Amino acid sequence: MRRLFPVTDLTAAEDRGEWSLDALADAYAYPDTDGPWLRANMVSTLDGAAQHDGRSQPISCASDMRIFGTLRGLADVVIAGAETVRLEGYRPARAREAFAARREAAGQGPAPAVAVVSGSLDLDFSLPLFVSPLVPTLVLTGAGAPPDRIAAARRAGAEVVVAGEGSRVDPARAVRELAGLGHRRLLTEGGPRLLGQFVAAGVLDEMCLTLAPMLTAGDAQRIAGGPSVAVPERFALASVLEEAGFLFSRYRRI
Repeated sequence: MRRLFPVTDLTAAEDRGEWSLDALADAYAYPDTDGPWLRANMVSTLDGAAQHDGRSQPISCASDMRIFGTLRGLADVVIAGAETVRLEGYRPARAREAFAARREAAGQGPAPAVAVVSGSLDLDFSLPLFVSPLVPTLVLTGAGAPPDRIAAARRAGAEVVVAGEGSRVDPARAVRELAGLGHRRLLTEGGPRLLGQFVAAGVLDEMCLTLAPMLTAGDAQRIAGGPSVAVPERFALASVLEEAGFLFSRYRRI
């Protein structure tokens, strides 16, 4: 049987005071599980573009950024690929008063750590992300990463986490290593290559996807790239919100 999933109008809800940041935090709360829970947050146009001119901001909107901030406010750690960190100009996650009490009650620090995935460690360790974060930035890399780059990361104050052999980071091992450090609520913001690796490894538990009412054409990447899986993995729709034609959906692994 086909049915129309309930759609919530964020504008009307805001007018009624229902979709405050606190209400969004309740709606997007992590499930109570023993192990780690990895969710992704991505945005896509109607024709499948995950970015425009190399960045996601042009296809985003204010409400998308509000949900983006909420998801960060709930996470223990935010995982991003090195290319995304460079293109999007990543900065340290900041503490937000709106989530302070919730994070304290959950035993979390004032802000999520940022974990950068890079096999080569071709990163600018003089950036604020590494030298002045509220909580130390993590660098996930392979056992064969260049020793001088590992040393540079540590000198900058980053915590280096080996999560693979050679120069490759193993997605499943990355999740395990982060969980071993006490990071159970995991959030990845991509990019497409990293998300594709998590999908192929079968470790993605939840997909938060903003569908932008835009068409871009061109050859922009999809939200997930890399080799395809042998059998498509099925997810179930958990919720969907709407504002000004933007759809904010959430899918969970069945």
